[in-house]
Parts: sequence; C-alpha cells; structure tokens
Amino acid sequence: MEKPKACFKTSVGGQALMEGIMMRGPEKICVAVRKPDGTIDLSYDQVKRHPWQKIPLVRGAANMIENLVLGYRYLMHSAEISMGEDYEAEQSKFDKWLEAHAGPRLQSFLLALAAVCGGLLAIVLFLVLPTAIVGLIDRFLPLGGFKVVVEGALKLALFVGYLFLCTRMKEIHRVFEYHGAEHKTIACYEAGEPLTVENVRTKSRFHPRCGTNFLILVLIVSIVLFSVLPWTSTGLRGVLKLLLLPLLMGISYEFIKLAGRYDNLFTRIISAPGLWLQRLTTFEPDDSMIEVAIAAVTPVLPETPEGAAW
Repeated sequence: MEKPKACFKTSVGGQALMEGIMMRGPEKICVAVRKPDGTIDLSYDQVKRHPWQKIPLVRGAANMIENLVLGYRYLMHSAEISMGEDYEAEQSKFDKWLEAHAGPRLQSFLLALAAVCGGLLAIVLFLVLPTAIVGLIDRFLPLGGFKVVVEGALKLALFVGYLFLCTRMKEIHRVFEYHGAEHKTIACYEAGEPLTVENVRTKSRFHPRCGTNFLILVLIVSIVLFSVLPWTSTGLRGVLKLLLLPLLMGISYEFIKLAGRYDNLFTRIISAPGLWLQRLTTFEPDDSMIEVAIAAVTPVLPETPEGAAW
C-alpha cells in the first residue's frame, strides 16, 4: 500500500474541477481546464487578503465560506469551458434566464448564495441528521449514556458512505482523479523537483492539507465538542449545534493548519483519518491530468520557495 509522503512547508493548494484544476499560491490563483479540442484554457485571479485571516478560530469559518464561494464559481467555469458547445444545451431554463436578464453583480451574488447554502446544508445534514436519528431510536430503544457514541458513529458512517457512493459516479470519479493530480503536483513542488509529468507521476496522491482532512476533522472535533450539549430536547440540541458551527470550523481549521506546517506525532495522528479517507477522494491520474495540474500550478508559484511558506 502506498504510504503518504508530503513536505509540510508551503501554502500552495488547489481544488479539482470538471476536467481541470484550480491552484492557489501566495499571490495568484490559476484555473486550468482541458477544452474539448485538447488544449488547456488558463484563467487567473489575484488572492485577496482579509484582516480576519490572522485571527485564530475566526479565520476557520470565514475561510470555509470564501472557499465555498470561489470553489463553486470555478466549478461552474470549468463546466462551461470543458463542455464547450454542449454547455448551453445542459443549462437549465433558470440559468439561461439569469444570463439574459441579471447583471454581473446579481449573478455573482446568486452564485455565491447557492455555494454557501449548498455547502452549509451538507454540513448541517451530517451534523444534525444523526442527532434526529438518535433521538428517534431513543424513543423506542433507550440508549442512555451511549447516545453520544451512537451519534458519532452515525456521523462517520454517513460521511464515509456518502464519499463511497460519490466514487461510483463516473463524472465524480474523474474529478477525484484530477484531485490526485493536484496533490501529486504539489508534492513534487514541495520535494523541490522539476515539475515534469515523469516526476509528478512518482509522487503520493495523499496530502495532509486537503479538504477531505478538514471535513473529517470537523466531524471528529464535533463529536468531542458536542458531547457536552444536553439531550433534553433533540430540537434544542440541533439548534445549539448550529450556533456552535463557527467555533467548530475554527477549531478544525487550526488543527489542519498545524498538520500542514509541522511533522510530529500529534500532527500525524490528526492527519491519519483524512489521509485514509483520501483513498476515496483521490485516484491515480493519467498523464493528461498531470499536464493540467502542472499548467495550473506553474503561474502561481512564487519566485522562491520561501515565498510560499505557510
């Protein structure tokens, strides 16, 4: 079995898209998408700095929202580029109406709203649904002090099951292959080797600074954090969970930041569940995917490795 290897020095990261990859460096963002004719389309953004990025705990929830908005926008962009002329045929009537009648600001706002609502809904589903199920079970089969244990097990089972089902979908499986290309390319850069297809191909597809690691940390930290909440009312417990969601995001983000910066026993322990789950969210890419990853990361790299220190 392939063992995860990664350097813990740079802040360069990315996101797999439809037939493409977004790479984010200290100053620039580049989105590379394979077009139907085989060429690679490149588009660029500047990384925006915010005051809250230096505030521990606060930056976790804020970064989560920002990444949801940007990720959704880049995903829609990759769909448009990769599908070419077929993209308009796949658009819904609402999408076509939006493009025809809404201004750029309104379109951006609605896309951002959809991204945030969709992401938060998924998180709420995995956090609140287990509570409702446990509350229902407890009515017929009293669980006593085992409620927290059963709830935690349900959270993890639902999440892992969801990821497994995603891998059964052909389109998602291909996105996960691009995810592997993203990780392998970053690992090649962090190893100080030239970014060639041959060098990238030999690197691990597992990395401690991955969204998968963050999500599983959110679930694990939630089991501990929410264990002190009362079970007097299932509804009240659900509401309290929602109120504590920003704190949960903040704590999990600080853990993932530590795991990306240091390599010691503690960081290996907190990285282990996410690295294991990456066997479901990353797959070995082909050379054409690696080419896209190299095209995406090259423009965002700083002049010196020190410029990418996290």
